[in-house]
Amino acid sequence: MRQLYGIKLGMARVFDESGEAIGVTVVEVKPTPVVQVKTKAKDGYEAIQVGLGEKRKSLFNKPQLGHFGDMTPMRYLRELRLDAPSTLQKGEALTVDTFKVGDHVDVTGISKGLGFQGAVRRHNFGGGPVSHGQSDRTRAPGSVGASSYPSRTFRGQRMAGRMGNARVTVQNLDVVAVRPEDNLLLLRGAVPGKPNGVLLIRESIKGVRK
Repeated sequence: MRQLYGIKLGMARVFDESGEAIGVTVVEVKPTPVVQVKTKAKDGYEAIQVGLGEKRKSLFNKPQLGHFGDMTPMRYLRELRLDAPSTLQKGEALTVDTFKVGDHVDVTGISKGLGFQGAVRRHNFGGGPVSHGQSDRTRAPGSVGASSYPSRTFRGQRMAGRMGNARVTVQNLDVVAVRPEDNLLLLRGAVPGKPNGVLLIRESIKGVRK
């Protein structure tokens, strides 16, 4: 399966041949070097470890620098699981031309963290009535328990809590443009996360969108 990591830069728009505007997410996919090759014989599974971004050597200890060897220390280390032994060696790089225009990809990232939110925003509750003196119940979640039986709150009850900051996958996005000279990948639509977030881009598991 074709897959690689990139950095979300933000959203923009491009125009197709008919002049229609297309909203796209711009993803920077610089050449990501292979830092380690894992094998089934040694590690129990097949995978490659790749690095993204750069970080000062002074922020690493000696064992970490030894892991990179002669390579520049990377800010992020991520693994790509493989179904078969890798043909890549340490030091080789994955590039943006792994994909081409017209491909369909699944994009995984960490969604925006929105902090602690109430039930109305988090679960789209309608809120309570504001008539008959209930002016303070507009955004209240209502009862979360039960009567004398079973006298408890069920596991999974929709309540207020932390919203966002979760691993999210958006499936079947079109690759609108590939710009190897700029290390950019343009994907139709929105993808999870804030700008500068790390994204996993892989070949769509559902095939071509009907």
